[in-house]
Amino acid sequence: MSEPFSLLMAVYRGDHPVHFQKAFTSSVAGQTRRPDQVVLVQDGPVSPGLEGAIEHALADSPAPVLHHRIERNVGLADALAQGLRLSDHDIVARMDADDISLPERFAAQLPAIEGGLDLVGTGMLEFLDDDGSIVGRRVPRTGQAEIERYARFHDPFSHPTVVYRRSAVEHAGGYRPLGLMEDYWLFARMIHAGARVGNLAEPLVMYRVGDGAYARRGGRAQWRSELALQRAFRRIGFTTRGQYLRNVAVRGGYRFVPEPVRKAAYRRFIARGGARSALD
Repeated sequence: MSEPFSLLMAVYRGDHPVHFQKAFTSSVAGQTRRPDQVVLVQDGPVSPGLEGAIEHALADSPAPVLHHRIERNVGLADALAQGLRLSDHDIVARMDADDISLPERFAAQLPAIEGGLDLVGTGMLEFLDDDGSIVGRRVPRTGQAEIERYARFHDPFSHPTVVYRRSAVEHAGGYRPLGLMEDYWLFARMIHAGARVGNLAEPLVMYRVGDGAYARRGGRAQWRSELALQRAFRRIGFTTRGQYLRNVAVRGGYRFVPEPVRKAAYRRFIARGGARSALD
């Protein structure tokens, strides 16, 4: 039996008006199975251009929209936590404000949730900012056991693609700020708490790749977030001591290699699934 669901999006001053409008339209009017509610969280003040794009999206939306304004920027984790509490439905779909949902996305994902999963993601196509060219494909791990194994080394879900049950998110403690790793931290806690999870290998979201996409994966700030995440995993018993040491060495070291090497490594071991032996 079909269940109603909410779409949860967060927007902030750094988002581009045109990108936001495409993300919103593709995830609402452009879907063959549309959300029953949209929760749009505005995380702090935005530019006049983005404000106009938001007003236009709300006026044209075929689904009711709850526009929740936060007076000052609080960050993604807190913004999504507030939005989750405002969702009318237990099933919630996530979407970022600069990506594009393909038309069959929710029609494909919702049956998996209605069939018993608590969390389901999809594959993604990477496309360039300037001309829309497809430059890559991210293929996720599938199956509960494989996702659980892989999660000890890398986030098995792409956050802009996920649909989940709010009750399962809340059971795991909800969104919590953790540097730049709040999504991975949430999904790991959901798995650790016994959530039933899955991925659809089919790419159902187009992920925008602009200048600096791989540069942002490196540096001291990312390294500090990585170390905090690995310590949190070890604290709750999500990883063993050996896995912790491996992750700090491999994932931490990855933050300091030159950007071209980081890009190549990401495409080899993450975007296309990588080699099983490297993660055992």
